[in-house]
Amino acid sequence: MDFRLLMLSAMYENGGNTVHRFLDGHPQMYVYPFESQVGTHLVHDHLTSMFPVKYRWPVFDLEASPVQDYRSIIDEECKVRARTPKVSKFRHMAFAMSDDERCELFVRNVSGHPRSTGGNMAAFFRATFEAWKDYSRSGEEQVYVGYSPIIAVDAEKILRDVPEGIVVHVVRNPWSAYADTKKRPVPMPLFKYITAWTVTQYHALVFKSLFPDRFFIVRYEDVIENPAKILGNICNKIGLKAATSLEQPTWNGNTLEEVYPWGTIRKASPQVNRATAEELSAEEIDRIRTWAGPYPAILEYSKFLD
Repeated sequence: MDFRLLMLSAMYENGGNTVHRFLDGHPQMYVYPFESQVGTHLVHDHLTSMFPVKYRWPVFDLEASPVQDYRSIIDEECKVRARTPKVSKFRHMAFAMSDDERCELFVRNVSGHPRSTGGNMAAFFRATFEAWKDYSRSGEEQVYVGYSPIIAVDAEKILRDVPEGIVVHVVRNPWSAYADTKKRPVPMPLFKYITAWTVTQYHALVFKSLFPDRFFIVRYEDVIENPAKILGNICNKIGLKAATSLEQPTWNGNTLEEVYPWGTIRKASPQVNRATAEELSAEEIDRIRTWAGPYPAILEYSKFLD
């Protein structure tokens, strides 16, 4: 396969959407417009009760047709924006894409090839950018970029199914992350959120040790301090240039004043990140320190609130 995929991962409110937007304007990348929620409802394993299946690496029905494969991919944010734009949180952003046409292009892309999960994902990403009529192209694109929260837990499957794939996992200190999670209409309880945060970081650290040349961890704090340097290093490791576009978040190449509504984070700055953590009570700060166990220390966050 000549399909090159950079799959971004991050626990909720850990800066995955922000990093996704920083990569958006890179001339050598096809950057997916929203969260690329590639999971299907056939995902069933020991993590299904913890993480929504839309965020997982897909499982396809052995007897399904190409059209059925395409329709099984949840991809909620993109399909809602394409099919019912008036109810999409991205309705104010120009986006000319027919989901029906993308399905046709998907079928065309998989026809004549052995059926596989990697092949379906290659067809899915290629069809997206073929169907996206007002996508700002540079003509230099080489790598497809997707982002799906917590998909690092499936990194071994991704790297198996996509031989030219890599995974970049974004981690953020758990205090700021939980403080932003609390701003959601129905936030996760603290113990549940931090349990999921630690499980995600556990998988990321394991896969980083197993696949040191294909799995990378970046800290949100380092990215917002110097995005061109941190993300430029990742680009260099995979044979791409460190473009000046990495200096600011964009949508389809257009500079964004704030990252919202792609995520809860609005302003990507060290000052806002620290202030967000300080919104928590002393009791919440201590409970997170207890529930997060050794992971803040491993990820160099022990002194974050000092």
